This record gives sequence, C-alpha cells and structure tokens, in this order.
Amino acid sequence: MAHQDDDRLPGWLTVDRHGDVDVPGAVVLAGAATRTRAGLFAALAAALALPPYLGDTWDALSDVLRDRLDAAPLTLVVTDAGQLLVDEPADQYALLLAVLGDVATTAPYPLRVVLHEVATS
Repeated sequence: MAHQDDDRLPGWLTVDRHGDVDVPGAVVLAGAATRTRAGLFAALAAALALPPYLGDTWDALSDVLRDRLDAAPLTLVVTDAGQLLVDEPADQYALLLAVLGDVATTAPYPLRVVLHEVATS
C-alpha cells in the first residue's frame, strides 16, 4: 500500500517511494507514457476509456474526470512518477496538480492520486 511521507501533501495525493504499487482497483499509468501532455492525455483516455471528444486542454480533462467521478471513486497510480510531464515546461505539472486537486475536492466521489517513484540509494 502507498505511504504518504510528506504531511504537507493534500489528502488526495500520495507520494510513494517504496516498492509496492499494488493498490486494489487502481488505474495504473506508466510514467514513461506520461512524459508529455499529449502522452498523459492518451494514457488517461486509454486507461479510463474516456470519450473520444476528450480534447487536449486541462479544462477538458477536468470535465471528463468529474464526469467519471459522478459514478464511482477513482484511484490513479503513476509508476515512475519522476517521468510525469518531464518533457513539458514545469508549469504543465503544476497545472495538472491544480486540475486534479480541484476535481478531488469538488467531485461527488473521491479521487486519489499515488505518485510512485522508487528512491535510489
């Protein structure tokens, strides 16, 4: 199970630096597939069977995630999370967290996001 090691993180976000990413019922995204915004959107669309009209804007992502959270809770696990949006300007990562945070705090069902990155010694 994921371990939150930073008390300053919001309740919907967990950073896991341990080896186990087995979170029952979670949707797992490979960090390598999420290096760009287009890659992230494509990975989310495939993993969540999102509608083809998703588009490629943060507002569109917010809308479809909110629609998804009208039906049931959702846990997203990003493996190798250090690769998440690494090929984009830093503000894109901040925008993703802002979108996820807004959705997590206003949707009818909970959204959990686990960023998994194995710490190197």
